[in-house]
Amino acid sequence: METRRLILRPYKQEDLEDYWEYISNPNVVEYEPYKPMSLSEAKESLQERIANTEFIAVEEKDSHRMIGNVYLGKREFNTLEIGYVFNEHYWKKGYAKEACSALIEKAFEDGIHRIYAECDPDNPNSWRLLEKLGFVREAHLKENVYFWTDENDRPIWKDTLIYSLLGEKNASKK
Repeated sequence: METRRLILRPYKQEDLEDYWEYISNPNVVEYEPYKPMSLSEAKESLQERIANTEFIAVEEKDSHRMIGNVYLGKREFNTLEIGYVFNEHYWKKGYAKEACSALIEKAFEDGIHRIYAECDPDNPNSWRLLEKLGFVREAHLKENVYFWTDENDRPIWKDTLIYSLLGEKNASKK
């Protein structure tokens, strides 16, 4: 799939250097359930993403660099979960919005009923993007998840915001 500035495609082996550039950046993965990856971890992760069609690589047309990814995970009840991670050098340039908009439009054309996203309330870049895309905040879950523990092995609890977007033909039922 192509947009004005982007190519949305499966991951490939040649993406390793571009993938590692952003997946090893602490600023990029700050709100992800994983730590910055070493090169060997990125190689292993890339193989998983190549095998998983739910991860969509985002390539900038002009440079042919892979600048991030969008995740569209299949869920029950004709629903998709969306997520995104982009190289910090490409933040605030509209790339994530452009990629997500195209994928959302295609998903609804293909008959998806609902798309939802979960994000950290401390990540305003993420939830503001969802709102720009037309998602509606449905919930703010308090201390519902943890990915890390402290020095005493106690959970470091996090809140979660839940957003959703219904397809056009379903919007009148809101």
